[in-house]
Amino acid sequence: MFDITIAGEINLDLILYGLPPEMPVERELLAADFQMTLGSSSAILAHNLAVLGAKVGFITLVGEDELGKAALARLGESGADLSRVVFAVNGKSTGVTVLLHHGKERHILTYPGTMSDMSKKDLDVAYLKSSRHFHLSSLFLHRSLAADLPELLRELKSAGLTISLDTNDDPEDRWGGVLEELLDLVDVLLPNETEICRIAKRDSMEDAITVLARRIPCIAVKLGSRGALVQAGGKRYTAAPVAVSAMDSIGAGDSFNAGFLSAWLRGLPLKDCARAGNIAGALSTWRPGGTEAFRDREFTEQFLKQHNFPIAR
Repeated sequence: MFDITIAGEINLDLILYGLPPEMPVERELLAADFQMTLGSSSAILAHNLAVLGAKVGFITLVGEDELGKAALARLGESGADLSRVVFAVNGKSTGVTVLLHHGKERHILTYPGTMSDMSKKDLDVAYLKSSRHFHLSSLFLHRSLAADLPELLRELKSAGLTISLDTNDDPEDRWGGVLEELLDLVDVLLPNETEICRIAKRDSMEDAITVLARRIPCIAVKLGSRGALVQAGGKRYTAAPVAVSAMDSIGAGDSFNAGFLSAWLRGLPLKDCARAGNIAGALSTWRPGGTEAFRDREFTEQFLKQHNFPIAR
């Protein structure tokens, strides 16, 4: 049924611009601009992959509240299948992330809500298996699902699926739990430069790649303004960044994942996959949040064509 299935979190991003990095308490601070966009690594990836032409099946646990309805509506616009979405029965609300944008840096404040409650009992495993590939994002936010993830990934691999993982940040900065066990089940790891060092418990990216490449067939490292690096089968590939006047880097890493996986699932060479990731990541920076640029289908088509996106044929 699908090219890729995803079990993950969904929420809205509330983005405020123009606030100072140091914010005094008990003062009313005025933002210069505000945007509400689809948030969460899993949902941004699902949305942008669907826009890029992949058949995407998405499972999440969401609250029966207005934030949840709005987030699902935004994701549904992309064409991703939401037929197995589960609604919380305990009254817990959908999570939300507030981002305070300070130019190149930002504060990220998240209320997890239902995203921390999703467990294996909420997942239709047969639905997840009806795909060629499974992706997991935000490992450390899935606290109720974490213990069952090794068994779940083994079951999916036994059914013939390949697996990709983007851990995202660990809010507790421990980088432990089931991560070590999952690494041996992953076909594609999609960290940024900071995350790969944390995952491998090494001080340098080079050392981290050396350690992890012994265990993981393909590692694609997001290097921001320096492009991307892919290590696979003893070979290394680099892809130059796409020069753009970035408006907003929120969701650029998830958009890179969408571009990379859309090419990888079509069997393109890894160098082309990295280039596709860079183009998709650059596209996302033209609008607020991680999906707004992709919602403009005409703009997206023009941008992909302009930059010779590897699968835009």
